[in-house]
Amino acid sequence: MRSVDEQLARVIAAAVRPAPVRVAISESQGLLCAEEVVAERALPGFDQAAVDGYAVRSVDVSGANASPVQLPVVGEIPAGSRQPRRLQPGQAVRIATGAPLPTLADAVVPLGYTDGHQAKVTVNRSVPSAGFVRRTGEDVQTGDVAVRRGASIGAAQVGLLAAVGRNKVLVHPRPRVSVISLGEELVDVDRTPGQGQVYDVNSYALAAAARDAGAEVSRVGIMSADPRRLREVIEGRLLLSEIVVIAGGVGGTIGDEVKAAITELGDMDVSRVAMHPGSAQGFGRLGPDAVPTFLLPANPMSALVVFEVLVRPLIRAALGKKNPYRRAVSARLLSPLQSTKGRRGFLRGQLLRDADNGEYLVQPLGTSGSHLLASLAEANCLIMVDEDVTEVSVGEEVLVSFLAQRG
Repeated sequence: MRSVDEQLARVIAAAVRPAPVRVAISESQGLLCAEEVVAERALPGFDQAAVDGYAVRSVDVSGANASPVQLPVVGEIPAGSRQPRRLQPGQAVRIATGAPLPTLADAVVPLGYTDGHQAKVTVNRSVPSAGFVRRTGEDVQTGDVAVRRGASIGAAQVGLLAAVGRNKVLVHPRPRVSVISLGEELVDVDRTPGQGQVYDVNSYALAAAARDAGAEVSRVGIMSADPRRLREVIEGRLLLSEIVVIAGGVGGTIGDEVKAAITELGDMDVSRVAMHPGSAQGFGRLGPDAVPTFLLPANPMSALVVFEVLVRPLIRAALGKKNPYRRAVSARLLSPLQSTKGRRGFLRGQLLRDADNGEYLVQPLGTSGSHLLASLAEANCLIMVDEDVTEVSVGEEVLVSFLAQRG
């Protein structure tokens, strides 16, 4: 059997990042920026009030700490005002947060420093030059790089792109993933299973996992294992995808039919991988573009674990992430567990944090059965057990990999 590390190295070597595309900034969240976004205007674009108050010359209120200063209020400037205003010495202008400062004003006195009167204001505290003022270019200067190439675009980056006047940005797009489910026993969730039939879990679960990893997903759903029809479908998906995932395509008669369908599309290696669950799997590169293609087990829990260990890192690498792997930490075991000799175990667990010392603790969930899905739904981590370890006692340290966090 091939080791998990060897299989993972083969998978990651197949990662191909899709060519950059320009998208609306509202669609860029979660993607990597593919250009240096240079600000064509300063941010802020003009001197503006940082608080509601009165625009003044700081020299006119410099003595207010010792003795209150009265200034005539000669107008008001609301936010968004486009009418230039000029302040004369010894005057004040009522001003709203974000409004442009009048000429000669170099400070804003907050309302709380005054009596708030409209015609003549009494200032009780002095303010320094530039006090409570957002200076032109204080955040970003013209010509500065606002968002760097390779930066992950989150809410702050989207806001900054909007602030410098960009409505589109060049990004590395989400890899397209097609998910196919095979099995004569499968029915879709909108039908009632007959005798010997089960719901198609895999195409829904794996599509959700791919979407969670950051992919653009096409859930093809249930397909017949008829070699000719299956080949047509796979050929079509290879033209539209950066990654293809086929669940239920290994082992038994259906495995032979899948091999027959893809023989002329490329090389598919179905060597067992030394992991539990999910040792029966396949990986190859099919079609003229050598699209990474996975054959996953039929058992939903096994399929999801293989996806987590091998497919998810490929999606993250295709997105351009520098570290495509989940965060892993060492945790102390709260219950004993067993693992299959000669295979790396990926066992479901609930990761906890000791409130007193911050130590990570982990509680194994369920049994080792590869068909058990409910315990995976309760898990927030996978407990990873080395190939040469068959038993781990309470209190021993184990390595755990985070799963998606629940809010």
